[in-house]
This record gives sequence, C-alpha cells and structure tokens, in this order.
Amino acid sequence: QVHLVESGGGVVQSGGSLRLSCAASGRNFDSYSVAWFRQAPGKWREFVAMIRWNDFGTIYAESAKGRFTIAKNNAENTTSLQMSSLKPETTAIYYCAAYSAGRYDNTGSWNYWGQGTHVTVSS
Repeated sequence: QVHLVESGGGVVQSGGSLRLSCAASGRNFDSYSVAWFRQAPGKWREFVAMIRWNDFGTIYAESAKGRFTIAKNNAENTTSLQMSSLKPETTAIYYCAAYSAGRYDNTGSWNYWGQGTHVTVSS
C-alpha cells in the first residue's frame, strides 16, 4: 500500500515554471513506477509523464516533451515534475500515481493516486 500526497501547485503566469512534488509513504516505493496525470475542467484525466522503477526510463506525452521533466528520488520517497514554458492550456489538477499493471497512459493501470494539486496558468 502506498499513500501519495502532491504539492507545489499554484498560480503562475504564462511562460513561467513550476515544480510539483509527490511524497510517498508506505512500503516498497522504490519498486513502483510513478506517473503524473492531469485533468482540466470538463475534460478526461490525461497522461503527462512517467518514470519506470527499474531503470528510471521516462515517457512523456507529446504536450510535455521538451518542457516537463519527471524525476524520482527513492531515498526520499519523492517524485517531482518540473514544468517550464507553461501555457494557459496547462491549467489543470495534477495527480501523481504509482505502480502500473498495463498501459502507462491508461488511468486504470495505476493502483495508487494522490488527491491532486491545482495548477493555474494565467495569460
């Protein structure tokens, strides 16, 4: 069982940067892949980025490539998402998720979820 808590959300101007954090408690966090998803108002929750537990390999959504960086620190049980060149369409609730048994971009594949952190990008 893993409990996830996101932090770092807020209001930022277009073009700015923000760093989200996901703190995990529980056992075997170093054995879990971790992902970030986001859900904008009125839209489905969508995949943003993930990092694999075994080789720290990363996968990004097209919208995140080149602007977002996901990192995992097993010693501190944290995962971060560094976001830069933010755009108004980036506004959403950002969720971190752990484990995965299936397609990485499918919300149903992830077993554990945080409560989300709000990110608002103003134009």
